[in-house]
Amino acid sequence: METYGLEKLGIINAKAVYRNLTPAQLTEHALRRGEGTLSNTGALVVKTGKYTGRSANDKFIVDTPAVHDDIAWGKVNRPIEKARFDAIRAKVIAYLQGKDVFIFDGFAGADPKYTKAFRIVNELASQNLFIHQLLRRPTAEQLKDFREDYTIIAAPGFKCIPEIDGTRSEAAILVDYEAHEVVICGTQYAGEIKKSVFSVMNYVLPKQGVFPMHCSANIGKNGDSAVFFGLSGTGKTTLSADPNRKLIGDDEHGWADDSVFNFEGGQGRRSGRGQLQLLPNGSGRPPRRPRSQSRGRQVAQGHHREPELHHHHHARGGKAPL
Repeated sequence: METYGLEKLGIINAKAVYRNLTPAQLTEHALRRGEGTLSNTGALVVKTGKYTGRSANDKFIVDTPAVHDDIAWGKVNRPIEKARFDAIRAKVIAYLQGKDVFIFDGFAGADPKYTKAFRIVNELASQNLFIHQLLRRPTAEQLKDFREDYTIIAAPGFKCIPEIDGTRSEAAILVDYEAHEVVICGTQYAGEIKKSVFSVMNYVLPKQGVFPMHCSANIGKNGDSAVFFGLSGTGKTTLSADPNRKLIGDDEHGWADDSVFNFEGGQGRRSGRGQLQLLPNGSGRPPRRPRSQSRGRQVAQGHHREPELHHHHHARGGKAPL
């Protein structure tokens, strides 16, 4: 059985290993495994259980000398000891032995100067479908020679024991920047994977002179780009979906000296009853409605198109004030 190099993570006895399956194949696996159901539009609907959104209080960053001075420690960036990270990681790896494992190898960052390669290792086919639709997919040639820069392991079925593992709850999102790894466990909310990609890009891109942004962005006919900042649910996606301008993306971007570029290869937006739908870039105007406050379900649809890289033309050769 082909394992695609999982042994270097310590996963040496997987039941089966699937890599970069198509949306249709992943949907079939998810349905067969009881992970979700199909809606009347053919979308896969997954109930995420206890965690219906991101659990920011359960996110920790491994505090090592190499990264300590780079992090603004506090209520948002909580430290965890390297030994605790390693212990939880070892338990997650042991948990994945004998199970089906789904891999997605892909990229974040539309500007090739700043593209990072990510390997996502999933316990669930539905979560693998989610990230398959959001990140930038490799060509057959890129996949053949793929070498990841960062690895994210997502095992929602593994529950932490706070008294033993030193976590706040059964869920944990653990980022080890020095080891280039993220471990997500105890939560089935797939948005944790997406935001972990953003966390990595948010850490590495400033070192390359790029400003990472949580925003939407579009570009006019004359190459003038606009960015829209705002908290989640305040209308970034709606405002950027201008029929007279091309969409760059609706959530995560980088602002370099010569470009404003999307991190992702697709976009997501909330629809009625808290469903998260995945759309291709440039797919048209999403419905004009605010994000629902009820976030119990996620919907992954099989649409995706690689976005173009749109360049930002600076007025008088300088950056616009932020």
